Amino acid sequence: MAIHINETTAGPVASKLMEIGAIKLNHEKPFTWSSGWKSPIYCDNRLSLSYPPVRTFIKVAMADVIRKKFGRAQLVAGVATAGIPQGVLVADELKLPFAYVRPKPKDHGMENLIEGKVEKGQSVVLIEDLISTGGSSLKAVTALREAGAKIAGMVAIFTYGFDAAVTSFEKENVDLVCLSDFNHLLQEALSKKFINEDQLKYIKAWRSDPAQWK
Repeated sequence: MAIHINETTAGPVASKLMEIGAIKLNHEKPFTWSSGWKSPIYCDNRLSLSYPPVRTFIKVAMADVIRKKFGRAQLVAGVATAGIPQGVLVADELKLPFAYVRPKPKDHGMENLIEGKVEKGQSVVLIEDLISTGGSSLKAVTALREAGAKIAGMVAIFTYGFDAAVTSFEKENVDLVCLSDFNHLLQEALSKKFINEDQLKYIKAWRSDPAQWK
């Protein structure tokens, strides 16, 4: 089990996300992540939902991955919140049931952590929009396993490819396929002149040690 990059979609997806501004590169005025990290990259794949051609491309690509790699999946589950709309689109494309996993149980009503019907022994593929360290995604895996589901794997739009994520997914024995990643993003950004060679080196330096990068 490991993190795999879909080479067929890696370049096109990175390019489309940059073109619509879902992925922004700014080496002069870095973004601040919720973790406090400073970064020359900001990724908001939810923006793809506002562009039907891009939305459809991602939906079909994810569905194709599931058919080829996780063909016996019985349920599609989205990781809240950004994985929910993407997951609904994919579930509809595959004509499969859909559920989603909250980051924590509701504080009222049924106090659900998982919304939707999940049966014991059911083979589930999770949908995520972005993988950084993988922490929130793997919490959803744990919740589904505790509900009795079998995790066939996970499909995400983009990953930064941090070593921490690779280690975590291997430890939890989860097979992850990403439509694109950091390396293909930089290749596309350079070829489309979003960045130059000097800026490329600068951004690569961030990737090597994001917590200490300035």
